[in-house]
Amino acid sequence: MDDVHTDARAGRGSPQPAHYLLIDFEATCADDGSIARTHMEIIEIGAVLVEADTLSVVDEFQSFVRPVRHPRLTAFCTRLTSIRQAEVDAAPLFADMLAAFKPWLYRYPDFLWGSWGDYDLHQLQQDCDFHRLPNPIGAPHRNIKQLFAQAQGLSKKPGLGEAVRLAGLEFAGTHHRGIDDARNIARLMPWALGRARLPSRRG
Repeated sequence: MDDVHTDARAGRGSPQPAHYLLIDFEATCADDGSIARTHMEIIEIGAVLVEADTLSVVDEFQSFVRPVRHPRLTAFCTRLTSIRQAEVDAAPLFADMLAAFKPWLYRYPDFLWGSWGDYDLHQLQQDCDFHRLPNPIGAPHRNIKQLFAQAQGLSKKPGLGEAVRLAGLEFAGTHHRGIDDARNIARLMPWALGRARLPSRRG
């Protein structure tokens, strides 16, 4: 779902969720066309749960995932994500990762989930379809990049690193690592929900 709203309480006319779940996936990729977009597989999930009222971090979940379509990471993928071959070789398969993720997630039944753009929404569904598994997240999805741009009156939707800079923050951790990207999305929620204003308006 791409419903756009700037209301800090999860949307006009919508009840406020108890939590926001911010997720970032890293996936197999190549810069030479050797991995089709439809064949990309999740190799890391980073999830950060924040309390809706205070936006304070409540819990985190992180796991690497072993790919099966293209089990060898490309040099480009390793450079982009800093994820090493040994880390995915030792990681659980997608089904096993979900088996660990669902009990963690289901402790928090009242949430909206979001990601920086719609890529993560589609990548999760793609992996679920490939492995013939039900999608574990039934909650509505919000495009946090879109919310951020609208709430701050920006004419262009910034990348995650640029949004962190616009907010006057330093990027925490390593960009294009799932858990670090999810943590930085969580840090940007005050601006995405219109509770904070950028120090300088740029469009």
